[in-house]
Amino acid sequence: MSKLKEKNSTVLYIVLGIIIFVALLVLFVFSGDNLALIKSVFIYDLSQEVLEKKFDVIDWHDYVTVIFLAALQVICSFLPAEPVQMLAGLTFGFGEGVLCCIAGVFLGNTAIYLLHKSFRTKLRSFFVKKLHLDIEKIARSSKFTLIIFILYFLPGIPYGMICFFAASTGMRYRRFIAVTTLGSLPSICIGAGLGYMTIVSNRAFSLCVFAALIVMLLVMVWKRDVLFAKLNRYADAHSAAKTVKAPHVNGFAWRILYFFLRIYFFLCGVRVKSVNKVGKPENPAVVLCNHGSFIDFIFAGSLLKKTKPNFVVARLYFYNNILRRLLTTLGAFPKSMFALDTESTKNCIRVLKNGGILTMMPEARLSTTGRFEDIQAGTYSFLKKSGVPVYTIKFGGDYFADPKWGKGFRRGSVVEAELDILFTAEQIQALSVEQIKAGVEARLQYNEFAWLEKHPEIQYRSRRMAEGLENILAVCPVCHQKHTITTKKDKIYCEKCGYLTSLDGRYAFTEDFTFENLTQWYDWQMDLLRKEIAADPDFALTSPVELRLPGNGKGLTRHAGNGTCTLTREGLTYCGTKDGEPVTLQFSLQRIYRLLFGAGVNFELYNGTEILFFVPEEKRSAVDWYMTSMLLHDEFT
Repeated sequence: MSKLKEKNSTVLYIVLGIIIFVALLVLFVFSGDNLALIKSVFIYDLSQEVLEKKFDVIDWHDYVTVIFLAALQVICSFLPAEPVQMLAGLTFGFGEGVLCCIAGVFLGNTAIYLLHKSFRTKLRSFFVKKLHLDIEKIARSSKFTLIIFILYFLPGIPYGMICFFAASTGMRYRRFIAVTTLGSLPSICIGAGLGYMTIVSNRAFSLCVFAALIVMLLVMVWKRDVLFAKLNRYADAHSAAKTVKAPHVNGFAWRILYFFLRIYFFLCGVRVKSVNKVGKPENPAVVLCNHGSFIDFIFAGSLLKKTKPNFVVARLYFYNNILRRLLTTLGAFPKSMFALDTESTKNCIRVLKNGGILTMMPEARLSTTGRFEDIQAGTYSFLKKSGVPVYTIKFGGDYFADPKWGKGFRRGSVVEAELDILFTAEQIQALSVEQIKAGVEARLQYNEFAWLEKHPEIQYRSRRMAEGLENILAVCPVCHQKHTITTKKDKIYCEKCGYLTSLDGRYAFTEDFTFENLTQWYDWQMDLLRKEIAADPDFALTSPVELRLPGNGKGLTRHAGNGTCTLTREGLTYCGTKDGEPVTLQFSLQRIYRLLFGAGVNFELYNGTEILFFVPEEKRSAVDWYMTSMLLHDEFT
């Protein structure tokens, strides 16, 4: 409640400040001699001599008046910018006139940014709807900045609308103010130049130029929808999440990357033991890997670098321009996890037809507790239809080296990676889908605690050994309260019960705790949730959330709205705003195989090539959404 009051107070101060600013601005601009200065721009029967005499004496009031007028025409988007710019050129000349307008636009743009931060959902419909632009496509576009500049070049679009549109895409202030201020510069130069021409050239020439601008404005109004449609198509064609064809692999880049990462892992205290039982896999082929840690791609790449593998990677990482370029250089292409993705399927087929090595982590998410996660049935059907050899890379110790919930690498880690063949092409053609499924699951099954028992010499070290566990262990085993677990260094606490236990160098709990390790704790809370769902036919999990959508190429995601998510036996429903528009999004359990989650961050699902990234109010509850989606989906199917 205190945070809400603090937020409302901030909004109130911003609004009062802007109201006072605009009131003083209007009072100043339309008082005394300033009013006469403004009227002069609309009087066309003055001779050149009269104009020169009128503006012979200019003091600081004139500069402030024009700067404030330029700011006002940005804030009040219905006011045209051209008269103010012409007035600046007419009064001060071209150079000083441009500088005054830029200063005013800077102030106005800043006010628009503050207004957006305070009333983004209420004001967006007024500013953005009139532009008929697809904000989602443009925000994701790698040509986002260029599109904003193009809008400033189009006559008849008020600066305020463009500014608010730019702010709506989630830009940070420094980038926002740079883009919007520089974007307005060409238009300011034209307007101030026209004003200056009134003095230095004859009236007929000035009127001709002015008439040409009027014609451009009329064409803009007439072809408005056509121009906006072209901008939307341009943004879509240059989307940060655009279609990525399975690329050719840069083997040299792989070797360089792995060389430096091996040094980095060594400095972090991680040793890697790779075993290749088959030599170089024959082409084409599919390689399947278990997925206990984010760094598995590096270990797999080291075993396959001579074959130049193509990796299937979560689409989320392709929303960032730099990451997308790096991943495509390394031969990766995107996949919308647990969603229908024809682009990814075509890329998989393309790799195999070209005689490549298709490498994937079929669990499609990081292991929560260091154990094998299930695989969607479609993967086995694909293997059957591919008719190519299937290899596996089995990892051991990768989860403990860098767990999903953890804070950094653990020193003393040992990661084993073993490449072996599972099925030949002839065996794939002869086996049924069920037999392929049984073979894959038998090979990829893993349990990190069972693996650790075979390595009694390993001791993990970290200053933050237990930190992050609260993001997968949601229920206190003592008081049974949810989301009361906290951690510090190697200690685990409950906000209600106090100190509970510690995590030692073998990932075991100390002080004769209720559970031996985190898998037992996780299974216990999973069983509690299973019983809760079974006992309540109207079970529902609900939470206020922030909605984030694919980023604009600079970040993975961007703010897109706020609302409420509810998960029931009917599916997932989001009611709230999406880029300023009220929406209700519904996804049936048939479409939700599993809700992906970032430990202590979010839960998410893909809708085509778009990710819906939900940040719950209680971030520790993200794991609840994952567990609930799993139980409800399995019950449904």
